[in-house]
Amino acid sequence: MKKAVITTLSCLFLAFSMVAPAYARELVAGGQAVGIEINTEGVMVAGVGEVQTDEGSCCPAEEAGLKEGDLIKEINGKKLSGAVELIDLVCEAGGEPVRLKVLRDDQIMRFNLKPAKTAEEQWRLGMWLRDSISGLGTVTFYDMETGIYGALGHGISDTATGKVVPLQEGRISDTQIAGVTKGSAGVPGELNGCNDVGRTIGTVEKNTAQGIYGKAAAPEGGKHYTTGDIEIGPATIISTVSGREPREYAVEINKVYRDADGERVMLTVTDPELCHTTGGIVQGMSGSPIIQKGRLVGAVTHVFVNDPRKGYGISIHDMLKTAGIASDAA
Repeated sequence: MKKAVITTLSCLFLAFSMVAPAYARELVAGGQAVGIEINTEGVMVAGVGEVQTDEGSCCPAEEAGLKEGDLIKEINGKKLSGAVELIDLVCEAGGEPVRLKVLRDDQIMRFNLKPAKTAEEQWRLGMWLRDSISGLGTVTFYDMETGIYGALGHGISDTATGKVVPLQEGRISDTQIAGVTKGSAGVPGELNGCNDVGRTIGTVEKNTAQGIYGKAAAPEGGKHYTTGDIEIGPATIISTVSGREPREYAVEINKVYRDADGERVMLTVTDPELCHTTGGIVQGMSGSPIIQKGRLVGAVTHVFVNDPRKGYGISIHDMLKTAGIASDAA
């Protein structure tokens, strides 16, 4: 999955955390790379552009006030199922104005647009549309009691606005890592995977700032860990950077922070093999479980674009809370 990258350290975490309360729950650690596909709840405006007509160029969407990142929920009072339906309904209108119900910055807005007729006699609004997103990520945990898994440790966001995309439905599928684009200073790397789209292994039911969540069966032979609190010091991460088999790699937890969204950590990859293979943390490794002192304590979330050996992570307690899984007092 294409990841947002962090370029500086300032203004990201506002205060040092107090020691988090100790909770314990037994989970199966992930580390498997998976293909992720989600359909948006509505149709997103990916961009606006001019429509070429016999009278010249125009852009009905821009003229009406629509912007990149807007989420179109309804057209003429009809709830939208996807981009193709929106295009079909605009064509059926035959040049008559259409009414759009749009979500922007958590506010509902309404727009009236008059379609423009192209030289090919097609009715257009002058928008690029997106109703689905796909990519690659890593599973953090499986909870045997509820059947819930968690992955990524951050949300799937719109590239234009940075906002978490409203989810209609989604799935995760089996993936094999076929290669790695190595990261370097200023150039984030990425895992290159081959998704087996015919082998769905789970659903995506939540897309949140703390990760994606759904139902999936844990793989056979998965290692069980008790959850724990993150501390400064040595740790490991579990990632798949070749084929399908996850492996553990050494990291160092440098700092532990707390902000409005929960507990975060800064970490450095110290494993020589991982640094040689990937350069450190690359796109697609988000969600890699963090293991410390024999416990599952969090997940990798972001990479420093200027130093791929460094990155951020999230607490496992915050992921479980977002997933709706109650922790048991230790």
